[in-house]
Amino acid sequence: MTYVEIQNALLVLGLGERATLKEIKARHRELVKRHHPDTGNVAEPDMIRQVNVAYRIVFEYVSAYRFSFSEDEFYEQNPEERIWMQFADDPLWGKK
Repeated sequence: MTYVEIQNALLVLGLGERATLKEIKARHRELVKRHHPDTGNVAEPDMIRQVNVAYRIVFEYVSAYRFSFSEDEFYEQNPEERIWMQFADDPLWGKK
């Protein structure tokens, strides 16, 4: 898998640079419902294949991703906690 393949897959799925696993699965489900031949969509018969290939590429990348549980990554993913930590000792705002 290459970076270009991942970017193309994201384009097919209509996803941005950041997406949760839940968002990826929901988007795939939505596109499958829209483009599946059983729904009467015969205008783009190859689109369902493109959607499924794109999903496999993205899901393979996500499955192999190594999660970071470092403090910096935690605060990157939870900015409200970073703000709380900045002001935790402040007499006015602190005292969670």
